[in-house]
Amino acid sequence: MSISALPQILVAPNGARRTQKDHPALPVHIDEIVRDAIACQRAGAGGMHAHVRDAQGAHVLDAGLYRELLVELARKTPGFVAQITTEAVGRYTPLQQRQLVRDVMPGFVSIALREMVAGEPEQELKRFYNWAHEAGIGVQHILYAPEEVLQLATLVREQVIPETDLEVLFVLGRYTENQQSSVGDLTPFVARRANKLSGAQWAVCAFGQQETVCLAEAIRLGGKARIGFENNLLNQDGSVAVDNAARVRELISETGPETRAAGKVAARGA
Repeated sequence: MSISALPQILVAPNGARRTQKDHPALPVHIDEIVRDAIACQRAGAGGMHAHVRDAQGAHVLDAGLYRELLVELARKTPGFVAQITTEAVGRYTPLQQRQLVRDVMPGFVSIALREMVAGEPEQELKRFYNWAHEAGIGVQHILYAPEEVLQLATLVREQVIPETDLEVLFVLGRYTENQQSSVGDLTPFVARRANKLSGAQWAVCAFGQQETVCLAEAIRLGGKARIGFENNLLNQDGSVAVDNAARVRELISETGPETRAAGKVAARGA
């Protein structure tokens, strides 16, 4: 099974922590997530980074819920990429994260490098990452700090993580005061990637009112964008966005119609 690249715009509609108390249009249940995906696809996004919630609205790594969501998304948003997550939120072990991927067999998954590799046997990590690659599962490695670019590069060099089809997501501003990202946060990530992981496709997500500016700069530099209520509820002018589709439309208006055209999934190069 071949692996495809993630689209240029991936919407992250809900995340692990926010609820409808934060915003009434934040999708929690599967039917809400699917409706949000339809609207975001129409707005120009090429795919979705989705979290599932239990009956109480809490983030869960539940294979059954993810399989249900993926079936519904495939049925109602054809051509729209669906990426699941193994985010631990302090509750799930690396073993449980790996088991979720094995149970769901998704086309795409995001995995935080620091959550997966901490204290884990190198051979087990090598077995998992290489199995995922052979299974045609597109793993996006989440990096929270520029220093983690070097850590990932080391794991690639040691063949723990396959070098081919490598994708990373740079998280801007996760640990800044009030979680407010700025364009300057992007510079060290991009520089280290150029030195250590020049062949990797890369994307950016950002927190707070500067989300659109940060993502537009990433696209200008040749990267991709992950946008939505998971990280930010505000438009560039400081107003509260109506919904996730509005955040997608603002980014496209900032970057031009060619960004919308690039929203579809693209086959990887050699």
